[in-house]
Amino acid sequence: MTNIVLSGCNGKMGKVVTACINKRDDCKIVAGIDLNTEMLNGYPVFSNFSDIDKNFDVIIDFSHPSALPNVLGFSVSNNIPIVIATTGLSDADIANVKAASKSTPVFFTFNMSLGVNLLVQLAQKAAAVLGDEFDIEIVEKHHNQKIDAPSGTAIMLANSINEVFNNKLNYEYDRHSKSAKRPKNEIGMHSIRGGTIVGEHEVIFAGHDEVITISHSAASKEVFAVGAVNAATYIVGCKPGMYDMKNLVESR
Repeated sequence: MTNIVLSGCNGKMGKVVTACINKRDDCKIVAGIDLNTEMLNGYPVFSNFSDIDKNFDVIIDFSHPSALPNVLGFSVSNNIPIVIATTGLSDADIANVKAASKSTPVFFTFNMSLGVNLLVQLAQKAAAVLGDEFDIEIVEKHHNQKIDAPSGTAIMLANSINEVFNNKLNYEYDRHSKSAKRPKNEIGMHSIRGGTIVGEHEVIFAGHDEVITISHSAASKEVFAVGAVNAATYIVGCKPGMYDMKNLVESR
C-alpha cells in the first residue's frame, strides 16, 4: 500500500485525484496540504508539511507554483519522493525541480496524460521523418480559467520537436504585428481560451500540397489524475533523479 500526501487537495484537481485514489486498492491518501484546511474528503488537511502526523511514502503536488519551494524543500529535507503535477511553472521553477532531483526522486512532466506523452513521441517521430520541408504549427485549447499561455504541454511538444533539429528552431507566439513571410526556422504556437475545454493539443505539419495533423483531446481531468497516481506508485523506491512518463511506461 502506497501512502500519499496530496498537496493542493482541496483544489479542483485535488478533488479529482482524491476520487481517483478512492477507486484503487494499492494506494491511499493519508493527509492533504492546502491553504483551506477544511476536511472535505475524509482525510486530515494541514497548511504545513511539518504539521503532518502521519507516515507517508510519496507526495503528489497539484497545487500552485508559489507553493513549489516549500514542497520541494520538504521533499529534499526528508528524502520523500515527489510527483510534480502543478502547471504554469517558470523556467526558474523547473530549474529548482531539476536541482531537487539530485537529492530525491522527482517525477515531472508538463502533462500527466499517457495519451499526451504518446502525442509527444509521435510528433517527434513525424518531425524526424518529414524534416525541414514541412512548416510546424502547434495549437492548444483550454478553458477560460487557465492562466498560463502557451500551455506547458505545448512547450513540451515544441521542445521535443526542436530536439530533432538540434534546437535551432525559434518559437513564434504572435504574428499579428509582422508583415513578412513565414520563415522556415520556426515553430508557431497558438493559444485558445474559452468555455470549459479541458485540454486539446494539435500539431500541424504543413508541406507542399499536403498537411499532416496529430492531435489529442482530453474529455475530463481524470486522465491527468490517473497519470499522477500511477507516477506516485511508480516512483516510491526509485533512486534520486528525474523521472517522466517514458520511465513509467518502460517499467511496465
